[in-house]
Amino acid sequence: MPIEVNNLSYSYKKGTPFEKQVLSNINLKINDGEFVGIIGPTQAGKTTLAQHFNALLVPDQGRVIVNGVDLAEKKADLVKLRHNVGYVFQNPDYQLFEPTVGEDIAFGPRNQNLPPKEIENRVLEAMAQVGLDYDTFNKRDIFALSGGQKRRAAIAGVLACKPQIMILDDVTAGLDPGGRKEIINVIKKLHHEQEITTIYISNSMDEIAALAERIIVLNQGQVLFDDQTGEVFLHARKLIDIGLELPEVMNITTRLIEAGFNLPGAILSIDQAVHAIAASLQKGQVDA
Repeated sequence: MPIEVNNLSYSYKKGTPFEKQVLSNINLKINDGEFVGIIGPTQAGKTTLAQHFNALLVPDQGRVIVNGVDLAEKKADLVKLRHNVGYVFQNPDYQLFEPTVGEDIAFGPRNQNLPPKEIENRVLEAMAQVGLDYDTFNKRDIFALSGGQKRRAAIAGVLACKPQIMILDDVTAGLDPGGRKEIINVIKKLHHEQEITTIYISNSMDEIAALAERIIVLNQGQVLFDDQTGEVFLHARKLIDIGLELPEVMNITTRLIEAGFNLPGAILSIDQAVHAIAASLQKGQVDA
């Protein structure tokens, strides 16, 4: 279920004195099964772009085509689309509204007019996928959950609709390290086991480096880079110039390079760093 974006432009408050163009002439394609990170400085247009992928927003100019269907066409079935392209918001309170966890997760399948037994099975499966024990959480008051549990419940509600594409919008923001790790592990597992096309918006370069196979960098509403993760982070100076930080492991290896180690320019994990440093030492590739 690929996504194609052709010449997309979008402005907020269009036609008013407060009109502000947020996206300008965006062109890209996201293929089935990809894990794509979207990064950029504040107000770069990350969320605005992603909300076009399931027609929460409609282009001022250009086209967004999902699985061959132009989302601006009147005949486009947007209800079906949003079951196939699930969106998990940064703030889970925006999408959790039923009294209990189980009822909330069941909301999407009920709106797909599925039989009760299938709805029950989907709730069970989705809760298991995100690590929420059914017996413990099915009847739990939705507002009695911790921040991390709310995020997992929101993801489960999307998964229960069996989406082919899942958009996660800064879903670890505000969580403690343990909560962030839990959510990241859930996302990794889902992508690898379910082969769901995953679009991950984040302000954490460490998360993006660890998760994404490809990164789209937005700046001032335009695509600055669109490439494999390692290739994007080779543009370290440009990323810093637009206000982004580098992954912490890159900060460390950059200092080692400055100290004389002969290391590759884009090391994105601790394991890669350990192997590269060991190889450099073994070959004697350290300048005095």
